[in-house]
Amino acid sequence: MIKKEMIAMLLAGGQGSRLGVLTANVAKPAVAFGGKYRIIDFPLSNCINSGVDTVGVLTQYQPLRLNTHIGIGIPWDLDRNVGGVSILPPYEKSTSSEWYTGTANAIYQNLRYMEYYNPDYVLILGGDHIYKMDYEVMLDFHKANNADVTLATIPVPMEEASRFGVVITDDKKQIQEFEEKPEHPRSNLASMGIYIFSWPVLKEALLKMKDQPGCDFGKHIIPYCHEKGKRIFAYEFNGYWKDVGTLGSYWESNMELIDLIPVFNLYEEFWKIYTQTDRIRPQYISGSAVIDTAIIGEATEVYGEVHDSVIGSGVVIEEGAIVRDSIIMGSSRIGAGTIVDKSIIAENVVVGKNCKLGVGEELPNKIKPDVYAFGLVTIGDDSVIPDGVEIGKNTAISGETELSDYPDNKLMSGETLIKVGERE
Repeated sequence: MIKKEMIAMLLAGGQGSRLGVLTANVAKPAVAFGGKYRIIDFPLSNCINSGVDTVGVLTQYQPLRLNTHIGIGIPWDLDRNVGGVSILPPYEKSTSSEWYTGTANAIYQNLRYMEYYNPDYVLILGGDHIYKMDYEVMLDFHKANNADVTLATIPVPMEEASRFGVVITDDKKQIQEFEEKPEHPRSNLASMGIYIFSWPVLKEALLKMKDQPGCDFGKHIIPYCHEKGKRIFAYEFNGYWKDVGTLGSYWESNMELIDLIPVFNLYEEFWKIYTQTDRIRPQYISGSAVIDTAIIGEATEVYGEVHDSVIGSGVVIEEGAIVRDSIIMGSSRIGAGTIVDKSIIAENVVVGKNCKLGVGEELPNKIKPDVYAFGLVTIGDDSVIPDGVEIGKNTAISGETELSDYPDNKLMSGETLIKVGERE
């Protein structure tokens, strides 16, 4: 029988609707980050750096790019005969076919995968956070406290605590109370959605709660374990951790990478972040280019100006173009004379010549004010922007657009132009 001390189950099936057109055709964990990486690279790298060599990746929504990126796990040293990385999509059983309906339901549907490795412990992870964590240290904490369940927690500002599951602990870090997204939180110690379960405890809870609609860890499994008197502890994490679930937090976390002293350091030798990369040509920076405070990806060509921005690989910034405070993902092109301010431009986008992005007053988006906010221009994968248009703030564009789509050659602040891709 195969025996693993701890295996990881990485939940990577989320749609990420708060990222709008960025996730119209791709799961949130596969969204590009930091000029070179994808969001899922961070938990995968944490696993191999922590000595966890068996990872099940649970996919569901728009999995193609994610599956292609992970492949057989070579960049993370997870291409192994015993263990390694396994893609676990929903599948048709003999009696029924069922989508994953909640975080715990997804894990329950893969009970046989976990049983195959007969683990002592199961590590549950989300695929959509940016952080570095040594899971082995968390496991040592779990063992030292003879815990049944350990939750990774992080202090958050009290005014933000209602967005999280929050815990109240005693002086030994044992959890006395757990509240899922309370309206009036009594603690600011938030669950990070990272759990270590002793395997028998997890298996019992999953089997007991399997008929709960949308079975979820925060709403069902943790409360069940608490009611049964299980030993539940809070492992407090004090490093950098970012939920990049909104366009604002996604933009902000990219911008933090280019600080003079980055809060989150991608260049540490002792804790590398690994990713799938092609062997492509080097960057080209022309003699007339101007670049300050930027990340520039491989094979990118810069003929214009780049200021305080994160530029992916294979991007072309033509002569006279100016990019400021923006994220431009791989294989996109910014036309000559175009000015880009505070924008997120996804992969394979073509922005025409002499355009202006991020102009005018900041008005709320008319269709999705909670998504397209923060003063950003957001452009989805494979979009085309014609020459000579102006685009305001809190706007979104997806698809191949033409000049006739822009009244008076403008998309005013707060407007949305979706020709393909985004679901309601």
